[in-house]
Amino acid sequence: MQGKTHAEIGVIGGSGIYQIEGLQNIKEIRIETPFGKPSDSYIIGELEGRKIAFLPRHGRGHRILPSEINYRANIIGFKMLGVTQIISISAVGSMKKEIEPLSIVIPDQLFDRTKLRKSTFFGNGVVAHIAFDKPFCPALSKILYEAASGLGLKTQLGGTYICIEGPQFSTKAESRIYRQWGVDVIGMTGIPEAKLAREAEICYATLALVTDYDVWYEGEEVTAEMVMENMRKNVENAKKVLREAVKTLPYDGSRCTCRTALKNSIVTDLAKVDRETLEKLRPIISKYIK
Repeated sequence: MQGKTHAEIGVIGGSGIYQIEGLQNIKEIRIETPFGKPSDSYIIGELEGRKIAFLPRHGRGHRILPSEINYRANIIGFKMLGVTQIISISAVGSMKKEIEPLSIVIPDQLFDRTKLRKSTFFGNGVVAHIAFDKPFCPALSKILYEAASGLGLKTQLGGTYICIEGPQFSTKAESRIYRQWGVDVIGMTGIPEAKLAREAEICYATLALVTDYDVWYEGEEVTAEMVMENMRKNVENAKKVLREAVKTLPYDGSRCTCRTALKNSIVTDLAKVDRETLEKLRPIISKYIK
């Protein structure tokens, strides 16, 4: 499968998004990657005339905890399908009063509070240090913002997404401290997705869908029913944004450095790396192997 293009646009569905209505010429592809099995089969199809690869992050039926997701397999699977840009859809809580439930944030920064996740493809004799000062692709993020704001949805371009381990939500003390740090939204899946996408030289941006205020908020009580209803509405909005965004995709990569992230980042002499390790990494480093 390596080298064969099935799609250029990848979509990772978060909580509540397990399929994309309107996909045509659909087929399922199950991939065994060098890093194991992805969360589910990839759904390949056409949306607005564009080739899309869709993957439900938690598996269909929402079976996989945030900490149990095989993020490396998910991302390298997209790479093996030929995907050059990924739109991540994620349910989040708001950390600021002005970011109301049902609004959308397209973050430009990440803060990592995870503890248990494998966040790099490298190791085992190969060292690489990517630049990650801008963890989300600015060009792809702008396309998402223009699509969402064009639909009249309350959307914020920019902001910090703090990623916690989960599956438990924060304590009030944690939530208050995160607010003091100035973060905008809180979720459980932005890390290591964004790191791995950058290592795979794939443009990556997030539609962060606000379902509720986090536990810092002392106003109205947040109930499971309220969150689920807001999630349902957010899912419908996300699908509308997605349809609009793909009309201007695939983006050619000329306005960012995502597609060349590994250039000058691999510090190991690949000529001295064993064949098995090279083959495992080949989907993402093939152009750097002489």
